[in-house]
Amino acid sequence: MRTVLTSLIILWLSTPLWAANQPNILWLSAEDISPHLGCYGDPHAITPFLDSLAADGMCYTNAFTTAGVCAPNRSGMITGMYQTTLGTQHMRCQAKLPSHIKPFTTYLRKAGYYCTSNSKTDYQFSTPKDAWNESSGKAHWKNRPHNDQPFFAVFNFTGCHESGIASTNKYHSVTKNLSLQERQFPNKLTTFPPYYPRTPAALEDWKRNYELITALDHWCKDHVETLKAAGLYDNTIIFFWSDHGVGLPRAKRWLYDSGTHIPLIVHLPEKFQHLTNLKPGNTTDRLVSSIDLGPTVLNLAQAKIPAHIQGQAFLGLNQPPAREYVYGARDRMDERYDIIRMVRDKRFKYIRNYEPLKTYYQYMNTPEKGATMTDLRNLHEAGMLNTSAEYYFSKNKPVEELYDTQHDPHELHNLADNKEHQLTLMRLRQVHIQWVQNTKDLGLIAEPILIERQAELGNQYDILRKTEDTTLVKRISETALLASEGATAKRKLVAALQDNDSAVRYWAATGLGNIGKPAADIAAQLEVMLQEEPSSVVRTAAARALCMFDLCEFALPTLIHELNNGAQWERLHAAIVLDQIDRQALPVVREMHQALKPRTDLYANGKYVVRVINRALNQLENTQRTVP
Repeated sequence: MRTVLTSLIILWLSTPLWAANQPNILWLSAEDISPHLGCYGDPHAITPFLDSLAADGMCYTNAFTTAGVCAPNRSGMITGMYQTTLGTQHMRCQAKLPSHIKPFTTYLRKAGYYCTSNSKTDYQFSTPKDAWNESSGKAHWKNRPHNDQPFFAVFNFTGCHESGIASTNKYHSVTKNLSLQERQFPNKLTTFPPYYPRTPAALEDWKRNYELITALDHWCKDHVETLKAAGLYDNTIIFFWSDHGVGLPRAKRWLYDSGTHIPLIVHLPEKFQHLTNLKPGNTTDRLVSSIDLGPTVLNLAQAKIPAHIQGQAFLGLNQPPAREYVYGARDRMDERYDIIRMVRDKRFKYIRNYEPLKTYYQYMNTPEKGATMTDLRNLHEAGMLNTSAEYYFSKNKPVEELYDTQHDPHELHNLADNKEHQLTLMRLRQVHIQWVQNTKDLGLIAEPILIERQAELGNQYDILRKTEDTTLVKRISETALLASEGATAKRKLVAALQDNDSAVRYWAATGLGNIGKPAADIAAQLEVMLQEEPSSVVRTAAARALCMFDLCEFALPTLIHELNNGAQWERLHAAIVLDQIDRQALPVVREMHQALKPRTDLYANGKYVVRVINRALNQLENTQRTVP
């Protein structure tokens, strides 16, 4: 009897802990593509396999990412949370997660799944060891120890990345096996956006985008054929998606649909059709955010969705109501800050520019390497761009943008000042403000302050949660809004200079600088701040404001001090101000050159500072050559 009981216990312990009805789940992930697929109605797309996958599955026409660039967005995809909640919003930062927040695959593994990533992570935080069974270029669902164990497998296609457009060698490598019939002819592409110049180089970039997507189509087919050969197709749910829009100017890195609208196709085998109310071949306009992908996988796998996850399942049993809105954020892109937020419903998009005095096309090292961006800048300088393209070289941006995406899919006609749309503007403005406050948007805290407080707390997530200052979120968000309201906000901004939190004082000083000379009567108070303010980045903001008042002689010593002695991102803030003030920086050119010396204690920040200072010095040299 004891022997039989022992055998039963051993058998029970060795039995896999997964349910028989759990589906396999396959993610086919692409980089840097918009919905330029046949199933989305694109007249030039050559994507027969993905079109067939959509014909047998579901095509989502309103899927959007939370950022227009990969790493911040991928941090949200893997956690089901907004990057601005986690502190992963800046491109090329390294945040730390609190102990209770994990990649959703950690919970999936606990539900019995074998989880693999082949091979991109790029989450901007160290990947916990329990996130994947395997994450490498060799990771594959075939490697699971039990053939009947359900798997979640991610495969990422890198060929569509912006480098595949910009680099001729990579483009030829990715597309070398395309047939003549799969090639495109640049001059025949009627989908060419109006905000690009119709030059041979720009048209070539647009053509390459299509051909790279056709190569992606072949890659997707190969992965599905492998499933079929293994007899797993009828037990596997397939997702196809992109991490953001096309890798070209005014798309990648931006919050327009060109940067955030993505293809999303989901194929459910017949045995799992009960997990959706859509029939095979259906197209749905349901709003989906990229942070919804993780919780949707958990729901399909019958795994519990943790309470902290902000995304929501759009497939499976017990779904929440469909979204009314999706949200997006733009923060630092490599060496340049431009704090922008977005909210949209199915028709209208609202954009809030928190730094409207910055031009759209700030000079950034990586995108400037592309042929389209080169032509844009050269033709702008020659005064030869069409109106739609020239607009993005405007000196400033509007504080608010509102677009009717149904009637204006390229988002060229800003309706924010249109009397007929004021109710829509006010509604979406309020939705945006509520989202910023509810999600505790860390992007509204200057990066150097975030780094300081992360060191104190161990992560950024807790900065606005583990604080006794119950009104801090509200004060930061309201002061950030005031900073772009102009002279009418002056009194409140002056009052905010006295706030006990440096994150509020930063926006107060920034806002007074945005007002410019009409706020110059506050100069004496700002000069005192240069000496007494404890926060480096607030001192830099105060120095910038004085420069906006044409009082740079008081500000330049502070800017140079922060540039040469600041830590981490403080130097970058100072470098950006020196670049912004242009000719006013001429008295400190020698000191700016000194800042180019290598710093072994800083990596990314040092590289970015060098880029900005080099750009500033080049512009100053051009000014000296052209001005008598």
